[in-house]
Amino acid sequence: MARTLTINGQMVSARDEDTILRAAQDAGIHIPVLCHLDGLSDVGACRFCLVEVAGSNRLLPACTTRIQEGMVVQTDTEQLRNYRRHLIELLFAERNHVCAVCVANGNCEMQSLAIQLGMTHSRYDYMFPSLGVDLSHERFGLDHNRCIMCTRCVRACDEIEGAHTLDVFGRGAKARIVTDLGMPWGESPTCTSCGKCVMACPTGALFKQGSTVAEMTRDRSKLNFLKTAREERKWIV
Repeated sequence: MARTLTINGQMVSARDEDTILRAAQDAGIHIPVLCHLDGLSDVGACRFCLVEVAGSNRLLPACTTRIQEGMVVQTDTEQLRNYRRHLIELLFAERNHVCAVCVANGNCEMQSLAIQLGMTHSRYDYMFPSLGVDLSHERFGLDHNRCIMCTRCVRACDEIEGAHTLDVFGRGAKARIVTDLGMPWGESPTCTSCGKCVMACPTGALFKQGSTVAEMTRDRSKLNFLKTAREERKWIV
């Protein structure tokens, strides 16, 4: 069933099961995201896609909010721009993000979003946590300093590969991505070394061993292709 809503003053027609984010994307309306990735379920972790909806007394995540008939949505107000600017600054302040020496420099979604939002510096004190880098895997590495806890890697490992090697340990600023309840990645008995988690990562937190500054590029569209092909049973004769 098709429904009609208004986004930024534009009348938009969308499917009944669509989220605000999907309806906006189909209409060519940009909403910034970090934890969303086509092919993965949405969890509303990053909060960059929060929008204003008429009649609601709070901001709503566009990636997980289903559309309703007659809904009126604003995606780019002064309040939202200010909110997103503070949010990106907090992300940079929380861990040790040094773009100049990152393997994903120039190919990082977080870096691109900071530029898009006009960030030139962080108004918050940097936390400078003491975080490690797991290089125990023969093909890949995990740098906790650059992780933003979007959980795209966790969802890719679980929903597309079906291994669920990765998960989240801890809460708040102490949260970390772990493999098999905390063992070194290279000792994991469940990891298939498929690389889907590395493909899904929006920053330089997950990388191929041997990568140097600005060398990490990713074709994330493959993840959506793999999930769609499996759901449509394209490989079953």
